[in-house]
Amino acid sequence: MKGRARKLEHRATAMTVVVALQALAAAFFLADLAGDLAGEGTDSHLIVEGIAAVALLISVVFGANQIRHLIAASRADEAAVAVARGALGELVQLRFSQWQLTPAEADVALFALKGCDVAEIATLRGAAAGTVRAQLARIYAKAGVTSHTALLALFVDELIDTSLLQAAGPEGENDA
Repeated sequence: MKGRARKLEHRATAMTVVVALQALAAAFFLADLAGDLAGEGTDSHLIVEGIAAVALLISVVFGANQIRHLIAASRADEAAVAVARGALGELVQLRFSQWQLTPAEADVALFALKGCDVAEIATLRGAAAGTVRAQLARIYAKAGVTSHTALLALFVDELIDTSLLQAAGPEGENDA
């Protein structure tokens, strides 16, 4: 997540530099236009130049506003992900406690939830694959499920906002 935030900051800085350069160009063209109008009066060339300068100025304002909104939205998204990550962590700890998992079972269950297979868990824990399989069987029994997928589904189901699914209506109802 920190990498994404850093990337966003770099992009925002780059876009800010671009908008600043556009602002300088707009100021130059507007100053040039003002000088030309004072010296020569109005002609069709100056009208076109004026329209272009004003359009550039409007794009600078629009670009700056867009950068500000995108940064704010990105920061809000990062905050939401942090809240969700915290909520998932709390849910995992609560369920592990309710299921009365031993510390070793909790470690194995956490690795399983992260997507590790039996061999990976065995390597990470320095245990035999048979030991991990036995621990997973006990975890599944305590959780009331029969598979890794069902274990994961327990957590996903609790985190999904069912009101979103109900608002969508029956399958295919909202298809155009």
